[in-house]
Amino acid sequence: MTLKASRRVYTGRVISLDVDTVAFPNGTVGELEMVRHPGASAVVPFLDDPAGEDPRILLIRQYRHASGGYLFEIPAGRLDEGESPEKCAIRELREETGYSAATLEHLSSFFTTPGFTDERIHVFMAIGLEPGDQALESDEILDLHPTRISEALKRVSTGEVVDAKSMLGILLSARRIRA
Repeated sequence: MTLKASRRVYTGRVISLDVDTVAFPNGTVGELEMVRHPGASAVVPFLDDPAGEDPRILLIRQYRHASGGYLFEIPAGRLDEGESPEKCAIRELREETGYSAATLEHLSSFFTTPGFTDERIHVFMAIGLEPGDQALESDEILDLHPTRISEALKRVSTGEVVDAKSMLGILLSARRIRA
């Protein structure tokens, strides 16, 4: 695919919207609406040693207007300009939960919805947590929920956790600690 032209039609606080004219691999040319996003990092914070039996992770229960209510999630947030995914993960963990981590391990990176956005989320596992103070933004309405990894997995399988980055983070971290 070759980008022939791009036209910005909207710029907001979180996203921008471009209309791209592209030449596709099959030789056709078309227009695509593309939501531009700087990317994000998400963190599965382990309150206990991951090598222990059924360690606890820290979920957040956060109000999300788009979903019409509260969702169970892992801490996450948007990358600031020039910020590495690791620095973003450390910052978001501290801001949303108050915790800092001794060790951060990258689990995966993925595109959220590649049909219309370039948003990529980097998922990390945080170990060796030290408590501190939260620094929530005005639109972050959340509370902390220490949860056994077995319970988090159950919440994923029963549909109580429906946020994709959180589902993937929980599943990947459970696989990692059981490997």
